[in-house]
Amino acid sequence: MQKIYVVKIGGEIVDLPDRLDEFLVKFARITEPKILVHGGGRQVSDLAKRLDIPVKISDGRRITDKETLRLVAMIYAGLINKTVVAKLQGLNCSAVGLSGADGQLIIAEKRSGSEIDYGYAGDIRSINAKFLKLLIENDQVPVLCSLTADTAGQLLNTNADTIATETAIAMKEHFKPVLHFLTDQPGFMENIEDETSVIHTIDRLTYEREKAEGSVAGGMLPKMDNAFRAVEKGVEAVYISDFSKFPDFASGTRLV
Repeated sequence: MQKIYVVKIGGEIVDLPDRLDEFLVKFARITEPKILVHGGGRQVSDLAKRLDIPVKISDGRRITDKETLRLVAMIYAGLINKTVVAKLQGLNCSAVGLSGADGQLIIAEKRSGSEIDYGYAGDIRSINAKFLKLLIENDQVPVLCSLTADTAGQLLNTNADTIATETAIAMKEHFKPVLHFLTDQPGFMENIEDETSVIHTIDRLTYEREKAEGSVAGGMLPKMDNAFRAVEKGVEAVYISDFSKFPDFASGTRLV
């Protein structure tokens, strides 16, 4: 069975044109099947502040009210997604930009049962892996933004790390997925202030101990939780590493 690379990038890359360009050149060179998933970084927060819309984040996850959802749709599925797609076309990498609403690609439902009301945040219920496979077989690279929809047609903001994870899991039916979360950090570090403290291989037990000791916070929490879900669901390999080292997988942290 052929490998497929599912690569997730966030604000530390999409917010900075030079970094984005550097990464996309490397991504475009990958000859194997591939899927790119991107978040929105600070662009939604910046626009919200300019429009006097409150920005609320809890444990690295955005709380999405109606006004914020409108911004999310414009920035994630619009400006960022189409910028990435256009840049890939310029690198002779034919790409298709998609939200979860397109082709019923990602069916989600509004989050409920949480102590925190995340507003129009979506939890994934299914991924249309056959649709992605069809695109890939026709030499297209899917570029997925972190916007989904429910069965009633309601748009929802869904964590990009979660989308990357569930996409990798879903593609197991057709490929051997390699999931790669890219950040501006060298990997998972025991001490966030010390780049030499990278743990190059980490299991769930070690991660839970580090989390209990307060070594994990902010956006790394959902990233690590999603990464371990992928491992436990049988994804071929899962990495977290510095975007500048991509695609040198061994330079970062592998989750086992």
